[in-house]
Amino acid sequence: MTGFEELYALHAPAVYRFALSLSGNRATAEDITSETFVRVWSARDRLELTSVIGYLVTITRHLYLEQLRRERRHSELAHDPEDAAPGPEEHAAGRSELDAVLADLQSLAEPDRAALLMRAQDQIAYEEIAAALKITVGAAKVKVHRARRRLAELRLCREGIAS
Repeated sequence: MTGFEELYALHAPAVYRFALSLSGNRATAEDITSETFVRVWSARDRLELTSVIGYLVTITRHLYLEQLRRERRHSELAHDPEDAAPGPEEHAAGRSELDAVLADLQSLAEPDRAALLMRAQDQIAYEEIAAALKITVGAAKVKVHRARRRLAELRLCREGIAS
């Protein structure tokens, strides 16, 4: 296995989960994941392996934001219909809870959602989160805390235990 193949095998699942959490769409997440690794391949000579996960999530987030900008510019165009074929997730226990959590994640502001996902999903250090979002370490910690608190509030509301 080459170094790139090992890098892909090790980090592609985390990059896909991050992209799925940002976009809420499997096909979009697959596209973003693919494009992330295409960009890594193109820049492989300049890649520092000490901060590779931070580099990958930064690329993933930028690709997601680029896609949002493109969609806003072309909002008058018809969107492709969602994939109606049921996937294995729909058959798994707890699917409705997963859908609710993904919807709650989508309701968070993008920088807050990105910070939370980097920390919760991939255990990325606050320093790397701050660098990826171009904010201070303290601001990264606050974003993660507030996003967690907001998700907890949304869950309580959904369960009828409004605060």
